[in-house]
Amino acid sequence: MQARGRRPALAISLDQGDVGWRERNLMEWNNTFKGMKEMETKGMMDITILPNVEPLDVGLSSSEKGSMGPSVKQRKKSMTSVYLKFFETAPDGKSRRCIFCKQSYSIATATGNLGRHLSHRHPGYDREGDNSQQTTQNVTPIKKPQPQVKPPTLDFDNLNWLLLKWFIGASLPSPVFEDEMLQNSFKFLNPSAKLWPKEKVHAVTIEIFRSMQEDVKELLEHVNSKVSITLDFWTSCEQLFYMCIKCHWIDENWFLQKVLLDVVHVPYPCTGQEIYHALIKTLQRFNIDKKILSCTNDGSPHAIHACHALKEDLDARKLPFYYIPCAARALNLIIEDGLRTPKPIISKIREFSLELNSAPEISQDFKQLTAIYQEGSWKFPLDTSASWNGDYTMLDIVRKAPNSMDSTMKKHEETFGTRNLLLTSTEKSVVNILHSYLEPFHKITTNLSTCKVPTVGLVLFFMDHVFEMISTCRDSSCHEWLKSVADDMAKSTRSFSTQIYSLFTFLASVLDPRIKKELIPENLNTEKNLEDARSHFTVMYASVQFPATANGFGAQEAEETNVVSFAEEIARKRRRGNSITASDELSQYLSEPPLAIAADVLGWWRANSARYPRLSVMARDYLAVPGTAIEPDELFSSKTGEVCKQKFCLPYSSMQAMLCINSWMKSGFKLKYRSAEIDFVKLVESGASATNEVRS
Repeated sequence: MQARGRRPALAISLDQGDVGWRERNLMEWNNTFKGMKEMETKGMMDITILPNVEPLDVGLSSSEKGSMGPSVKQRKKSMTSVYLKFFETAPDGKSRRCIFCKQSYSIATATGNLGRHLSHRHPGYDREGDNSQQTTQNVTPIKKPQPQVKPPTLDFDNLNWLLLKWFIGASLPSPVFEDEMLQNSFKFLNPSAKLWPKEKVHAVTIEIFRSMQEDVKELLEHVNSKVSITLDFWTSCEQLFYMCIKCHWIDENWFLQKVLLDVVHVPYPCTGQEIYHALIKTLQRFNIDKKILSCTNDGSPHAIHACHALKEDLDARKLPFYYIPCAARALNLIIEDGLRTPKPIISKIREFSLELNSAPEISQDFKQLTAIYQEGSWKFPLDTSASWNGDYTMLDIVRKAPNSMDSTMKKHEETFGTRNLLLTSTEKSVVNILHSYLEPFHKITTNLSTCKVPTVGLVLFFMDHVFEMISTCRDSSCHEWLKSVADDMAKSTRSFSTQIYSLFTFLASVLDPRIKKELIPENLNTEKNLEDARSHFTVMYASVQFPATANGFGAQEAEETNVVSFAEEIARKRRRGNSITASDELSQYLSEPPLAIAADVLGWWRANSARYPRLSVMARDYLAVPGTAIEPDELFSSKTGEVCKQKFCLPYSSMQAMLCINSWMKSGFKLKYRSAEIDFVKLVESGASATNEVRS
């Protein structure tokens, strides 16, 4: 009997002799094989439609693949361990990766090893795994249709008006309206938002300028006293020369008023003649060329030449006119001369201060050290500007906190070590001496900056003290280098004193009840000036028409009633008949002691104008003369950088309109477009109402 080989379970023996039996078995074989194929196909179809299930490669060897024939080999059993759900199979089917720590294992790694990995590395993995499987399964959520929310219907002209006011206040040119990021920001809030083109912004700005200029002109037409002007000059980034003209006066209620008249481009070559023509044109436009009494300028040769030409013009028309230099600019130049020698030391201190401002940890250490050394308390950020106040702050740090400064730099050697900012003992000594010398200068500039009415008399009072301090230092200082500093400062004082001392400044000083004759500088306080003042007062103001307020009646009340009672008329005649002469008014006024420096000079005249009806009219004219051409605070403090930046950066097309409108709004004028006032409060309310309607 021939040996039989091992056959598969489904193999059919062909040794039977019965043909019918073979045919029957062959039919059963075909049916069985067909059923198996259908089951395999169906099973594969079921696998492919399941989500997140990858088909497994059973990895048949080449011999096994080649021996597949009519007989079917038993399929290799796939791994069904409970640990496998915590491992991801790589796309190439050759490795598995832990879903927790992402560690990889070969596809042939035993499940026991996988289980040990989970037990050692991820205790409680069976609970974490359930959550992990839920989070990693890619389930596409069904999104419910969201209701379309329409953006609020807004009037975007209102938005543009609000933006325009902001741009004017910040002195930004019109092309900024077309900045892409700005437009995208508003479109993010509302896709329909549309900003005006720069051409329209410029046109609207010019219309606003013209409308508000008419309001300024109308205001000045009702001024019934003399006015004074100030001039300031600068050169823009386009190398164009500009002149700023401001008007000052005291109203019927004894309040100081000031308004910007214009910002004028002075054409090349920008000499005194061009300045004069631009100035007289502005005065005539506002119809104040006959009311002007004085001009305070920056003391430059071209400005003096222009003022001299204007004086000749007004003298020919029998109109008095005077001009004086700006005391604030003169004082700033004097101080700059004094700081020229120690400038390198101040630069070192400024670098240290800038680090304090920019690094909170360093400034905190500095504060702690000042507390330990008892070197005062300091507020941050420190004033590190290039102004006089900034320079004085640098001196103040070394004078009051030298130990804290040194210790801070040593503690933060990685920041300061390579920059050689530690001051030597000699440098500290120079700073201490200079600080003591300049401390009164700082007090003077602080007083000028906080003074509401910097009259000529008050300014001369302070400047006379400056001259005295410089002279004393030159004569008695034991330090040669400090004498040299005082010599440099004295050169600037001579130029100012030759321009400021005159009969006009004597008159303006005498009429300040805080100054009178007692506090007038010695070079100015002469008997000749006093007699000339009496003559001028008698000629110019003896027959002046008294204002209604001199008798206790407001101008508005007189205009409203337009009727003067018979009894009041009699009283006025009696007062005129019994009143003292103009010269006697001045004598009586000067016989009284001066007020304290901190007194309200205009308030005093408001209360005493009835006692001095003629002299008060003259006082209104002369006390309105400013001792400085620019605000002292803008010159001595960090504000000077902000103001200069605005003036320097604006282009020619925007300079006049932007600066004028901005100044007029700060003075209380309403922003108008073609004589119609723009109510910005209502613009904001309308936008809020539209948004609320959409929400409701």
